[in-house]
Amino acid sequence: MTYSETLDWLWAHLPMYQEKGNSAFRPKLDNILMLCEHLGSPQEQFPSVHIAGTNGKGSSSHAIASVLQEAGYKVGLYTSPHLKDFRERIKINGKDISQEDVIAFVEKNKDFLEAHSFSFFEVSVAMAFDYFSKQKVAIAIIEVGLGGRLDSTNIISPIVSLITNIGKDHTEILGNTLAEIAQEKAGIIKPKTPIVISEYHKETAPVFEQIAQEREAPLFFAHLIEAPFSMDLKGHYQSKNIKGIVQTLRILQEKGWKISEENIKAGLSHIVNNTHLMGRWQVLGTSPKIVCDTAHNAHGFTEIFTQLREESFSTLRMVIGFVKEKDLESILPMFPKEAVYYFCSPKIDRGLPVKLLEEKASNFGLKGISFCSVKEALAKAQEEAQESDFIYVGGSTFVVAEVV
Repeated sequence: MTYSETLDWLWAHLPMYQEKGNSAFRPKLDNILMLCEHLGSPQEQFPSVHIAGTNGKGSSSHAIASVLQEAGYKVGLYTSPHLKDFRERIKINGKDISQEDVIAFVEKNKDFLEAHSFSFFEVSVAMAFDYFSKQKVAIAIIEVGLGGRLDSTNIISPIVSLITNIGKDHTEILGNTLAEIAQEKAGIIKPKTPIVISEYHKETAPVFEQIAQEREAPLFFAHLIEAPFSMDLKGHYQSKNIKGIVQTLRILQEKGWKISEENIKAGLSHIVNNTHLMGRWQVLGTSPKIVCDTAHNAHGFTEIFTQLREESFSTLRMVIGFVKEKDLESILPMFPKEAVYYFCSPKIDRGLPVKLLEEKASNFGLKGISFCSVKEALAKAQEEAQESDFIYVGGSTFVVAEVV
């Protein structure tokens, strides 16, 4: 098969959460354990760092990988979802897995994959573990897909784990309260393995304290530590992420990983160049200023609107679209009524129909026009904007994927 044919086979044969939603989520680890056993348990062949959280886990994963690259290590990085190409999920020192390696993995294991009911995510995780093992990475940074306890990545035995923050997202799967969601995220805490929490919250802290104590895992709340570094990733929220990142790096240093202060400074200053991260307060244009961001829940938008208040502009124009299961009743009231809206829907099955979005937005006093595609919406916003205006593009990772 060609690379395109291989991806078509994966899409057609494996239920994908990004496309199908909750029906594709597998709340158990049996399948991933079976698949990795078939592959020779590659997840046991390299050291790792495990990262979970409602928001910020992607930025934190890329930042830690960047620092370790600057320290001279061969670093595997697994994240999800991808924006443009499936291969973005699996990287070594910032370079995507090759098309040939993706094809070879599928062709070699196709019969086994067809004989069992694996999800797309399970296969992508197993592929990453297999690739990192074969390429003999010095360390791999593994980002949780959804939740933690029952996420397919949660079969590794990391050196240290990091939970960035807890917010209300995927409540239909993870729970309706912050404490319930924290319980699921805390599922990545391993016995006697250090766990770092980037943001302190009085409702979730007791959950982490109890589980860490039960598992004899050293617990570090990072919100009070000094982090005298800056990141090339823009956005107000990175000031919270950086504390968990630095605390995690400090633990790696204590465990003998050779990471200098200069490595940390350089790594955090060159995250985009080292890892090719996209979609985090990414500037797409300057006249007018156009920024896209993958924030997609109330917690994320709290940070986005804090950042927007620090920007100077004449008119705020917002190109937004969502997926169907988002809790718009809690998200849309946060959006400014004085902004001009360009409603759209990402090109996936889960995309919220644009007319429904326009109707719901109108209920909260948000006025705008609907468009058939994200690109059409952005083009109209650009056409109507003055140089002093600000255009924001977001609402979903899949909206951002269509403009970066």
